[in-house]
Amino acid sequence: MRILIVEDDAMLADGLSVGLRLSGFTPDLVTTCADADEALANGGFAAVVLDIMLPDGSGLDVLSRMRAGGDRTPVLLLTALDQVRDRIAGLDLGADDYLGKPFDLEEVTARLRSIVRRAEGRAEAGLEWNGLSVDPARMSGRHSDRDIAFSPREFAILRALLERPGAILSKSTLENRLYGWQDGVESNAVEVHIHKLRAKLGPDFIQTVRGAGYKLSKGAQ
Repeated sequence: MRILIVEDDAMLADGLSVGLRLSGFTPDLVTTCADADEALANGGFAAVVLDIMLPDGSGLDVLSRMRAGGDRTPVLLLTALDQVRDRIAGLDLGADDYLGKPFDLEEVTARLRSIVRRAEGRAEAGLEWNGLSVDPARMSGRHSDRDIAFSPREFAILRALLERPGAILSKSTLENRLYGWQDGVESNAVEVHIHKLRAKLGPDFIQTVRGAGYKLSKGAQ
């Protein structure tokens, strides 16, 4: 799940990027309103973590342009603890949630999961398919009476497939879930992680569609 971070504080941005990656997200980072506008124009993000105070303007202006242009990507605002007016303005402009600085990284990831879940129209936190129950907060699951732990990248691929169980996802689509802009793409990474997922879930759980990509195998759910 790709997340756009719009934050100019280098230490805070680095901490967010590392924390989100360890929680199974794929973060991309920009530091200005202009770069945020450009990134959002290209799309592909599940959510945005948006600071309000940026070098070339206000994150609220970025949010306003998003909503005016019909972009409904969930937005989590980062605000100073004492800036109640900013929080109110952000919510009125269409922000989905806000968090005051300083914050706990686990709370950031929990709030991101929540706003993405609401945007997808799901009330339940868990994901299920063909006897597998997944807990996104812990990147773990249960299948055939066994508890299974997934690495962040295994989970990123599995979640992409679980979100669209009837669809064939191409290798490039899955690579976009694994890598941000600054990451070097390993040519066989998708195949390696699919292999590991099959070892944990069974060889037929994920189907290879020759020349097209991968999909979850059909079965009794």
